[in-house]
Amino acid sequence: MNRRISTLVVALVPILAFGLLLSMVTVPYVALGPGPTFDTLGEVDGKQVVQIEGAELHPTTGHLNMTTVSQRDGLTLGQALVFWASGRDQLVPRDLVYPPDKSKEEIEEANSKDFRQSEDSAEYAALHYLKYPMAVTVENVDSEGPSGDKLQPGDAIEAVNGTPVANLEEFQEILKTTKPGDTLEVAYRRKNAPAGTVDITLGKHPEREQGLLGVGVLDAPWAPFTIDFNLANVGGPSAGLMFSLAVVDKLTTGDINGSKFVAGSGTITGDGEVGSIGGITHKIEAAGEAGATVFLVPADNCDEAKTADVTGVELLKVETLEQAIGSLRTLSAGGEPPRC
Repeated sequence: MNRRISTLVVALVPILAFGLLLSMVTVPYVALGPGPTFDTLGEVDGKQVVQIEGAELHPTTGHLNMTTVSQRDGLTLGQALVFWASGRDQLVPRDLVYPPDKSKEEIEEANSKDFRQSEDSAEYAALHYLKYPMAVTVENVDSEGPSGDKLQPGDAIEAVNGTPVANLEEFQEILKTTKPGDTLEVAYRRKNAPAGTVDITLGKHPEREQGLLGVGVLDAPWAPFTIDFNLANVGGPSAGLMFSLAVVDKLTTGDINGSKFVAGSGTITGDGEVGSIGGITHKIEAAGEAGATVFLVPADNCDEAKTADVTGVELLKVETLEQAIGSLRTLSAGGEPPRC
């Protein structure tokens, strides 16, 4: 009997040791796979994903889903083997996702910043497509600076000291003639609010002799209504294309998507250029699982997109916002848009 127990114990020891190895030892890999998708025409947590106030909106149907890639970090050896065996997730070296010279918090903050910038670019691209006029637009305001309680992000600066400014160059030329302590009369337009004029006393510029206004401005298409994107905890810039499409769809008659379930991904610039993104195959898989029948693919991602293990999803190649809208309308009319 003792011999049998001893034999059993000897046999179980390596099994238990292997079990502990699987459950306790972590590996330097991250699992990437299909993440959640969000309909930019719909709601999340009771709020419109794309919320527009102060403009006439038109009914929309179908879907315009943005897609994401899931990331699972801190994997044990057992978890890594399960993900590898599933064939659905991809294991990549952790350093590729989380560079060792940056903390995880720094990387997440950078991703969040990219996402916020993509929201601004999506708004500008949509307004540019809809032919709204350009203006010297306040992008950000230093809350502790001279303009902190006087100008707001989204304001359009119309004139300085009575001199109209039509673009960023004209605005900067006026600022070059100023010095700290000067007071400027700034005329502005504000979204969903009356236009106004405010006096701002300039501060000291850290790098130049001219006075400091304390705002970041750029030339951008301007509209009198507000556009907000209510999607938290999603990082990176790849939602830009789908955000722009939702804005255009809500502000125009007819359905861009032809009532279809359309998904996609792509960065976007303020003038509507669509850029490549990472994880395209995972995003197509996520879209297919959610029910999409059409996926908008940035042109530079087309070769990789065709390797996605998904059936029943048409892959449309897009290079600009205008082309994306045109391709969806062509598809709805029974035509042949550019494909991957």
